[in-house]
Amino acid sequence: MTTDPPPGSGGSPEDDPFRKQPPREPPQGGSPYDTPYDGAPPPPYSGGGGPGEGQGGDPYGGHPADPLAGMPPLADSGRRTLARIIDMVMVYIVVALLAWAFRVGQYTVDADDLEFGKTFGREVITAVLYVAYDTILTARTGQTLAKKWFRMRVANLDDGSTPSAQSSLVRALVLWLPFAFCCACVWTAVCGGWSYFDKPYKQGLHDKAAKTVVVGTA
Repeated sequence: MTTDPPPGSGGSPEDDPFRKQPPREPPQGGSPYDTPYDGAPPPPYSGGGGPGEGQGGDPYGGHPADPLAGMPPLADSGRRTLARIIDMVMVYIVVALLAWAFRVGQYTVDADDLEFGKTFGREVITAVLYVAYDTILTARTGQTLAKKWFRMRVANLDDGSTPSAQSSLVRALVLWLPFAFCCACVWTAVCGGWSYFDKPYKQGLHDKAAKTVVVGTA
């Protein structure tokens, strides 16, 4: 049984195995006839001289290279939705059990019977559990349980590494606070469904807030 910590669980961000590595620079100061690729042939020429040709961004230097370069493909939005529903159901079961244990009620349709203290208590339990579940697991490995089963993970857009605890918290708060206190499944559908239409990174609104993307792991 290994004692190595899982990816993203601690240590220097530079040790994250998912972090994209910068390209190796050729040696400086040598002969112009030296081979700068440790004896290997240079990479093939990947573009012509015209505008918009080649790789790595605008040939005039006006735009940076694609941040997704070197990352796995973006996860399918449909698979993300299925994983989110599974996560929601699992956490909801825990919320319902705790609400029952603490005698915290749900909304009633009769305004005269609405007990605001009990309703607010359930909302607090919902917010705390959903935010904690998403934050802790995303900061640890980039994967909730359902994302792991569907072979996806959350990654920083800029370098592909596992999001920090701060980024994971921001992502979870944007997704789950409105869900818990006012908009329930409507907000989740809007926030997560944004990835179906977002170009080019398939980001939900919570991804945009945290500057993350969801990529495949296989």
